[in-house]
Amino acid sequence: MNPLPWRSYLLLATSMSLVGSYVGLSKLLVAAFPIFLLAGLRFGFAALLMLPWLRKPADEAPLDARSRGLLFLESFLGNFLFSICMLFGLRHSSAVVAGVIMAGIPAAVALLSRVFLREQLSPRTLAGIACAVGGIALVATDKHGGAETSALGALLLIAAVLCEASYVVIGKQLTAGLSAKRISALINLWGLVLVTPLALWQALSFDFGAPRLQDWGLLGYYSATASVFTVWLWMAGLRGLPAAKAGVFTVFLPVSTALVGLALGEALSGRQALAYGLALLGVLLATWPAKAEGAAPR
Repeated sequence: MNPLPWRSYLLLATSMSLVGSYVGLSKLLVAAFPIFLLAGLRFGFAALLMLPWLRKPADEAPLDARSRGLLFLESFLGNFLFSICMLFGLRHSSAVVAGVIMAGIPAAVALLSRVFLREQLSPRTLAGIACAVGGIALVATDKHGGAETSALGALLLIAAVLCEASYVVIGKQLTAGLSAKRISALINLWGLVLVTPLALWQALSFDFGAPRLQDWGLLGYYSATASVFTVWLWMAGLRGLPAAKAGVFTVFLPVSTALVGLALGEALSGRQALAYGLALLGVLLATWPAKAEGAAPR
C-alpha cells in the first residue's frame, strides 16, 4: 500500500477552507461595493501581488495554443463567472444555505472528470460524493433554514457550483505542464481583462469615500485569498491527486462558509448541521486508507 499524499490533502483542504471564508464574508463586501467593481478591484489588487509569478520558469515549455485556451477557460469559468454567480447569489441567499449548496461541488467534479478526463471513480469516492448530494437534499427540504434564499439565489449558486467544478477539471490539465504560481497569475490576469469594462462602468458612479476602513481591509483579504493563496494552494495540491478525489475536498468550502455565517449571526438548523456532518463524512470515506484503493497515483 502506497503512502497517503498528506501534503496534497492539506493543501487542498486549506485552499477550500479559505475559499469558504471569503464566500461567507462576501455578504459584507457586496453591501459596500457594486459587484462588478468589487470583482475588478479583487483582480487588480491580486495582479499587483502576483507580478513576479508571471515570469516563465527556465524549465517550463512555452505556452501552446491549447494551454492558452485552457487558461482562458479556467479564468472565465473559475474566476469570472464563479465570482459573479456567487456574489449575486449571496445577495439572495444566506451564507449558511449557500454553503450547503456549494457542497454539491464534489458531485459535479466527479461527473466532469469522468466525462472529460476519463477518470475511474472508486467506490469510496462515489460514497463521498453521495454524502455531499445527501447534504444538499437535506437542506433543500429544510423550509425554515432556507427562508432567506430565493429561487434566483439558489440557481445562481448552483451555476457557481458548475463553474467551480469546471475550474477543478481544467486545472488538473493545466498542472501537467505549468507551475501552480504561474497558473494563478495568468488566470487572474485574464479575470482582470474580462471584468475591467464592467468594473469601470460601475466605478464612474461609485463614491469611493463611502466604504469604511474595515471594508477596504476586508477587500484586501478577499483579493489575496481569492486570487493568490487559494489558487496556488489548490493547483499545488491538485498535482498529486485525480480530479475526482481532489474534488471531495471542496466540502471544506461550505463548512467554512457556514462557520462565517454563524459568526455573522445566522442560524444553523438541525438539518443543515446534519448536512455538514455528511459532507465531512464524505471526505473521510474518499481519503481513508484502504488496501483495495491504496493512495492516489502520483
